[in-house]
Amino acid sequence: MNSRIREESPTQLKKTQGQSASAEVVNAKDSDETIWGRNFSQFDVFARNISMDYLALGVEMTIGVLMLPFNIAYLGQSAYGLWVLAASIPMYFSMLDLGYGVAQVKFAAQYRARRDRDGLNQIVSTLFFLFTIIGIIAFAVGALIAFNLDRLFQIAPEQSSTGRQVLLIISLYVALGFPFSVFGGVVNGFQRHFLNGFVSIGTSIAVAIVNLAVLMAGYGLVELVAATTAVRLLAYIGYRANAYRAFPGLSIRLAHVRLSRLGEVTGFSAFILLIDLANKLNYSTDTIVIGAFMSTAAIAVWAVAQRLITTTQGLTTQINASLFPIVVDIATLGEMARLRRVFLQGTRLSLAMVIPIAVALALLAEPLVLAWVGRDFAASIPVIYILAAAVIIRVGNSTATTLLKGAGRHGLLAGANLLMALANLALSVALVGGYGLIGVAIGTLIPLAVISVLVLFPAACRRVEIPIFEAARQGVWPSVWPIIPVALLLLITRTLVGASLAAVAAQAVLAGSLYTVIFLRLAVGRDERQWYFSKIRQLVRRPRAAVAA
Repeated sequence: MNSRIREESPTQLKKTQGQSASAEVVNAKDSDETIWGRNFSQFDVFARNISMDYLALGVEMTIGVLMLPFNIAYLGQSAYGLWVLAASIPMYFSMLDLGYGVAQVKFAAQYRARRDRDGLNQIVSTLFFLFTIIGIIAFAVGALIAFNLDRLFQIAPEQSSTGRQVLLIISLYVALGFPFSVFGGVVNGFQRHFLNGFVSIGTSIAVAIVNLAVLMAGYGLVELVAATTAVRLLAYIGYRANAYRAFPGLSIRLAHVRLSRLGEVTGFSAFILLIDLANKLNYSTDTIVIGAFMSTAAIAVWAVAQRLITTTQGLTTQINASLFPIVVDIATLGEMARLRRVFLQGTRLSLAMVIPIAVALALLAEPLVLAWVGRDFAASIPVIYILAAAVIIRVGNSTATTLLKGAGRHGLLAGANLLMALANLALSVALVGGYGLIGVAIGTLIPLAVISVLVLFPAACRRVEIPIFEAARQGVWPSVWPIIPVALLLLITRTLVGASLAAVAAQAVLAGSLYTVIFLRLAVGRDERQWYFSKIRQLVRRPRAAVAA
């Protein structure tokens, strides 16, 4: 063997050494992928995530629109309202994660970048067992509320037993969701949440099928909630599998638990807890207030308006959700010009997405509600008018809030959101007695408008060092004025077209198309228009290339 090596020429020796080095690189790459998963380019991951987010949202929205009138018809208005009330109570339990859920995403990304497998597994394991304890506490709280449901809310005596069983089932689902949430944190931290999109879509379709089967077979609310919850529990298995797919080196063990890791994560999660608390108060207290001061039938009416508004918000906030890490990177590098551009463009695009949808929803609310769920829910129409204005402000200001959270102003954001939530609760309670559902909607709109316009947006302008008037001129006005001719068109056509879902959809598409043309041709300049088109082409081409591969 040695003599043969000595007889080799220098060229042959180099070739042999090169092959050996290449093999080592391949082995190192394979080893890295067996621990940390496959690598993707940042834009490729962004395109996959955004595409899957909108696909999953579209499926969920379509199913929700179709299932709501079906469920009301089979269950009745009062029983459906009881379901909405019982489902809204455990939404508060998510605050028991103390902000660790969002913090885990941050630290998963951070430790992945460092390739610190032990550190990441210690954090995930610590949070898994902590969340198991929190889940047990959450179920205990849910059970306590369930057995006192008739004392806390205005429900009929005959609904007490049904409401108790429904709340116990939903509380169990939420409780188990705490430990399983660490798997979602890993997937999101590795920027692979498109994987969970497949599970989400499959679960939504399966739940809809089970929903139809249970009600058409003649069963009631308890059986419906039990069956659909069982399907959702099975989805947890899929989310767990995706975590190990994204991070093959994942290892959750009691031996990995470290109190020092918990302290490390707590430093960030405390502010997230405040923001989460404020968001829950803002988005969930309305149903609780209505349940406490009105009736389950009123909750059902509110749910119709709320479903339309939350769908609008979901359709128009996906980009801002993916904008957060970009803001963090730019702010860390101190690139003020880029940060300012992100703020202006993000605000403009957010408004351009939400304004035509929300205005069309408000102007077509009457024919839409009558065609969708009937005259029994006509009281939701004025609520839609008010909440449509609220969603425009909320989505239009979402880039400002993302910037504040990602660029070192999360303390201000947490305080402002908490103040907004408390004002929302106080006003809703004060107005619900005299004005009913409209009073609750006004109680939501006023604090949101005041805090957003007078506190958060100016704070974002100061952070990127741009005058408020200039930010409004560049980021707000180009998206606002094109809605004026569109609104006039809707006002004319809604009196000429019949009240059917097809007619409403046709008017909405026409209005959206007209707004898009005016916005791109007249509201923005040529250079910006070309920039928008180039980014859209990139976003469309990348997912197709990935599928073809």
